[in-house]
Amino acid sequence: MKSIKVTLAVVASLSAGIALAHSGATGVVKQRMDGMAAMQKAVKAITPIMRGQVDYDPEAVRAFAASVEMHSGEAMTKLFPEGTGGKPSEAKDSVWSDWEGFEKLAVELEVLGRALGEASENGMASAEASTSGSSMMGTTSGSSMMGTTTMMGGQATMGGMMGQADDGMMDADMLAAMPADALFTRISQTCSACHTKYRAESN
Repeated sequence: MKSIKVTLAVVASLSAGIALAHSGATGVVKQRMDGMAAMQKAVKAITPIMRGQVDYDPEAVRAFAASVEMHSGEAMTKLFPEGTGGKPSEAKDSVWSDWEGFEKLAVELEVLGRALGEASENGMASAEASTSGSSMMGTTSGSSMMGTTTMMGGQATMGGMMGQADDGMMDADMLAAMPADALFTRISQTCSACHTKYRAESN
């Protein structure tokens, strides 16, 4: 539960930045800002479920997952053509100087969104942990089908990082077998990594 609270705090801080007014934005810059705003709205909608404040709703989780998938991958990268940096854009020059890294995170986010949609019926590991003292993700002293790890994905499994094959690529089947809140954590980590590397701080 502590891990999901930390994750939600990270997402909330990212959302706050996205929610700031983007005066003067037009064209493709406005399109990508609108996409980020849509993601922020989706996060707000799913937050009560991930906090355990309302009953788990697979349909709502699928709607969130669809929003993530819709605004990531190629749908995201095509909104960052060269020459569209500088204000009012908040994109750092590193988007284009490290395009491969940016594209990799965009694709990762798309895969995670798709996996979450498929995993929507899996429920939440945190809910199971609260009743049985353990979860599909394992505990600090035990192991599980996903290996010994935390919801933040800190420790390694036999297949490398959670949902990651030996070659470093994401394994869709492994991801789809994970609890929904664990995938939400992975999504928020990917968003955080992308913002840290490629998004300038708002003034």
